[in-house]
Amino acid sequence: MSAYQPSILVIDDESSILQTLRILLKKSGFVVCTAQGGNAGLEAIKTEAPEIVLSDVRMPQVGGLQILQAARDNDPDTPVILMTAQASLQTAIQAVNDGAFYYIQKPFSNDDLVAICRRAAEYRQLRSENKHLRSEIRRRDRSVAIKPIGKARVFLDVLRLAEQVAPTDSTVLIQGESGTGKEVLARCLHELSKRSEEPILSINCGALPESLLESELFGHVKGSFTGAIRDKEGLFAAARGGSFFLDEIGETTPATQVKLLRVLQEREVLPVGGTDPIPVDVRIIAATNRDLEADIRSGRFRSDLFYRLNVISLHLPPLRERREDIILLAEAFLKRIAGDRQEDVHTLSQETIDAIMVYPWPGNVRELENALEHAAILSQERVIRVEHLPKSITAPKSQPLVDDRPVENPSLEVIEHAYIMWVLQAEGGNKTRTAEVLGIDPSTLYRKLARYDVKPE
Repeated sequence: MSAYQPSILVIDDESSILQTLRILLKKSGFVVCTAQGGNAGLEAIKTEAPEIVLSDVRMPQVGGLQILQAARDNDPDTPVILMTAQASLQTAIQAVNDGAFYYIQKPFSNDDLVAICRRAAEYRQLRSENKHLRSEIRRRDRSVAIKPIGKARVFLDVLRLAEQVAPTDSTVLIQGESGTGKEVLARCLHELSKRSEEPILSINCGALPESLLESELFGHVKGSFTGAIRDKEGLFAAARGGSFFLDEIGETTPATQVKLLRVLQEREVLPVGGTDPIPVDVRIIAATNRDLEADIRSGRFRSDLFYRLNVISLHLPPLRERREDIILLAEAFLKRIAGDRQEDVHTLSQETIDAIMVYPWPGNVRELENALEHAAILSQERVIRVEHLPKSITAPKSQPLVDDRPVENPSLEVIEHAYIMWVLQAEGGNKTRTAEVLGIDPSTLYRKLARYDVKPE
């Protein structure tokens, strides 16, 4: 063993065994604490905070499985080794499923036990080092990679509210057009929360079919459907202790919405094909570019789920409403691009600045970032000029309503199509405002755009 001396708590109801194990493990380099019986063991877990727990399974009043649960509740990283003289396959399986590090049958050799305890110590040390490393990486990169950028008042108002609610466990709904930075804001909320040492997991609800989405969210049990060859833990369970970001929540089906409502109400998930609910301790952050209240009126989204999600509402403004942030964002993106490519940072010519300041940015911050990456690749010098920008920005094309050969006696559908596209263009691509001008629900507008083969942004 190295100079590192891990602490181990030994729990057994026989004093002779405790004395033997104390001598053995102390000689092997451990700092040993003993507790006679399960009740004493529960108390020692709280007071001694051991790095490793070694416990007998069969003890009066409080058994080894209860010790296992208590140790993991106190510190999930604590490896627990269980010993028993009466091996039971069922008990062993339950112990492993409940998170036991090892299950060893008596009588065992001293060398085997010491080897297992050393492996447990190595596991504990690695977990501690990984946590410290992740914390250092987050601390170093937080100001660059996580913090949203902007000085516009409408944007700063959102950030101030986000900073205020971040330390709480309240559910947050982030709304805004596609590309406004909803995921960046979600990660900022997580990093400023008391859960920042645990993971934040995310999923795009609109990217998967319903059956696969439910399996990813809630997990499934073996045999629940074709291809389910083993139990699978869902993302809600995997994010335990941390945060879970549900992007494009408005794209979920009514059936999935019912299951999400259960998670929010009961704080538990039911795996696909399962019968036993699993409790989940996770902070939920959802995001959408849809008008959910309009979707409620059209029957597309459940009102009870909306009210559960909308505890705290954050609305990210589109880039065209925070033009004073365009240059700030551009400079930040150029620094990141230069760092990724290990080269000097590009600067913007005055003509380029003028061009990006007047462009409406229908794709918002994401479109700006992609445009600058495109320009940085094409530029052979350190200055980005107008000709390096995508043509869609320097010479945006407007779609004429009538060409040189107008259709004779156009159908009502052709006229409707032309009028919708004209209003959509006039509103800068904002579908919510377009629907308001047209006097129809956004869901109706989405269906019509889909029929005209106009892809939603």
